[in-house]
Amino acid sequence: MYIIIALVALVFVVLTGIVIARLQNVLKSVTPSESADAEPSGNRWNGALFIVILIVGAVTITWSYLHAREFFLPTASSVHGRRTDDLFWFSMGILTIPFILVNFLIFFFAWKYQHKKNHRASFYPDNHKLELIWTIIPAIVMALLVFTGWKAWSDITADAPRDAEVIEITGKQFNWIVRYPGVNDNKLGDYNFKLIDAQNEVGIDLSDENSFDDFTNPSEMHIPVNRPVLLKIRARDVLHSVFIPHMRVKMDAVPGMPTKFWFVPDKTTADMRAELNNPNFDYEIACTEICGQGHFSMKMRLIVEDEASYKKWCAEQKTFLETYPEYLAKVPENLKAKAMKYVPAEAASPADTSATSVGSGAVTSSLR
Repeated sequence: MYIIIALVALVFVVLTGIVIARLQNVLKSVTPSESADAEPSGNRWNGALFIVILIVGAVTITWSYLHAREFFLPTASSVHGRRTDDLFWFSMGILTIPFILVNFLIFFFAWKYQHKKNHRASFYPDNHKLELIWTIIPAIVMALLVFTGWKAWSDITADAPRDAEVIEITGKQFNWIVRYPGVNDNKLGDYNFKLIDAQNEVGIDLSDENSFDDFTNPSEMHIPVNRPVLLKIRARDVLHSVFIPHMRVKMDAVPGMPTKFWFVPDKTTADMRAELNNPNFDYEIACTEICGQGHFSMKMRLIVEDEASYKKWCAEQKTFLETYPEYLAKVPENLKAKAMKYVPAEAASPADTSATSVGSGAVTSSLR
């Protein structure tokens, strides 16, 4: 280790010597100007060009902003999203003022104070009053921006309300899988990556009775309007990122490290279609982390609807056990009686039915 450090230090010393030697050659080639008062060639043209660039740049920037406005996202469809937008435009407004002022003075002063014969610049070695002004004012402004941003971020990343609708979204190459907690409760069952297979794509753990009424959907996500929605985010293989632009939702999906994001949508899909006068509008969930050759295809339709429509849709979905009744075999014996109501009667094997009858008889006997 010491030998490596010594070699690195030696390399730096040699490089420093080379730079100093070359700098000496450059300094020797520099000769003082014959006349300090002689006007440099093209001085006036250069000064005028600063004003031209200032005007052309201002016009170009203004046109660029006005032209790009039609491509901006519409007003956010979530409560925190509008707060985020307000903070963004507030920050842009605060920072644009000094940006315009400083750049105007740079170009204007370059023209106004261009080289003139017999002109001598005034020199102020220090001005404590000015130093205090340009130190304290920016410090206060920056503290204000940091505090407001930190407060908004803290609220967004805080624990979700207890009545939040809990939904799990898992990213895999190259699609999203959404798991819902069913209609009997608002609790997702446990999962275990070791249980993942061709049908059980998110590793639903059927040893947890909260999993019995869970159902999955790999094609679209439904959420209720005007209710907190807690997204529990996972990744099966590589890094992904959940992005719902109209909701201003973005959170990485990291393998082995579950993340979350909660928000309150307050515009249904129908509301947005009417607002944009676009009957084909749909919210979209996209992946914003390049995750392989099929990254472009990681899109999912998001449907925001009223509470009644959402509950009706959930009630129409088949539970995981109803879709794949063969997984009843993986349910512990003491929980099969509870799991059976989520499995079609014709799909239950005689062994399962017998076990359930025995279990029901034992329960009846104990009650007597």
